[in-house]
Amino acid sequence: MQHWEIGMIVLFGLLLAGLPISLALTAVGVLGTAMIIGWEPSLSLLGQTFFDNSRSYSLSILPLFLMMGNFVVQSGVARDLYEAAYAWLRHRRGGLAVATIIACGGFSSVCGSSLATASTMAKISMPSMRRFGYPDGLSTASIAAGGTLGILIPPSVILMFYGLMTQQDIGKLFIAGILPGLIGICLYVLAVRMSMAFGRIELPVEPKLPLKERIAALKSVSGALALFLFVMGGIYLGVFTPTESAGMGAAGAFLLVVIRGRMKLDEALATLYDTAKTTAMMNFILFGALTFANYVNLSGMTTDMQAILTGFGDHPLGVILMITLIYLVLGCVLEGLSMITLTVPIFYPIVAQYGFDLVWFGIYVVIVTEVSYITPPMGLNAFVLRSVVKDVSLSTIFRGLSMFLVVDVARLALILLFPSIVLLLPSLM
Repeated sequence: MQHWEIGMIVLFGLLLAGLPISLALTAVGVLGTAMIIGWEPSLSLLGQTFFDNSRSYSLSILPLFLMMGNFVVQSGVARDLYEAAYAWLRHRRGGLAVATIIACGGFSSVCGSSLATASTMAKISMPSMRRFGYPDGLSTASIAAGGTLGILIPPSVILMFYGLMTQQDIGKLFIAGILPGLIGICLYVLAVRMSMAFGRIELPVEPKLPLKERIAALKSVSGALALFLFVMGGIYLGVFTPTESAGMGAAGAFLLVVIRGRMKLDEALATLYDTAKTTAMMNFILFGALTFANYVNLSGMTTDMQAILTGFGDHPLGVILMITLIYLVLGCVLEGLSMITLTVPIFYPIVAQYGFDLVWFGIYVVIVTEVSYITPPMGLNAFVLRSVVKDVSLSTIFRGLSMFLVVDVARLALILLFPSIVLLLPSLM
């Protein structure tokens, strides 16, 4: 048995035993490295990894974008996004479900968290859909699937992690996620229509609002739209770096809270505390992943894994399909961030050797991770919905998600066959 195979068995054993992913990655990285180069160099490498990265200027992007997302949640913009979308779609069948998906996409653009998007929109849209007789399966599935957009539409925490682990330009990763995110919204709208058609669901509609009232509904979301355009436009035009954009975004979100009259001392302190707590947790996960990456490089895992993958065919497309299959299997037992930190150090050198653009691979991996958020039995967004809407069973949620999984597979195929969808906007920066 190869050295790295023992390390992977130990790692999964620790995860199954309930050890946090950060500690499991760090422990296996340190122990595995010590078995190869000795304890003193291994501990020295551990200290260097933690010390150097904790002082990294680039890493300051993480707490600033988290603060931006938390302030946006505090501002209450999610409800306004939902009401604005419904004002334009209320006269169409399934309009509430479609409005939920569009609102999730809009909220994702200033939040960056899948779980926050799903839990926030569940509290806002679920009562309305129940009032109009929407089936629980379609309602919860629309929220859970729409919530996955939070890890793709920039700013995205997982894209930040990927960029830091692979040394890729985070600004390009953010810009690259825009078109696939918009395609995701369109396909999820299609999934709603497919669910209604195959399930023979008849839903009520309301009279179409006058154009003047629909335009007036957009005014309430102008602040969130301006914040997104300011942050992403600044990155795209080169006005400021991604790290600087995070600071500008956090300041803009704070200003949005003040303008909307939602600035309360206790809520602001809670927002700052939550930002600090989440930052500390994610830093430990990132440093653990980097420690594990050192072990991966020393153990020869990348070379052996490449040999295993090419055993199924040396064509680059075949290698990507095998990696995709591995991600889909892991997605049934691991949540998204754990999966990214565990696998990216192993796979990105292989993908680079086959000539794939690492920005494209980052977006592709995030879309696969999106699928894992709604895949049974461990779809994290389904569990979030279950915790908010306690009288709906997980089986009902997962049945409702079937059509959304179908269109997600179609989106993966599009990104794989037409990489320019991802790379077009970054190439114009």
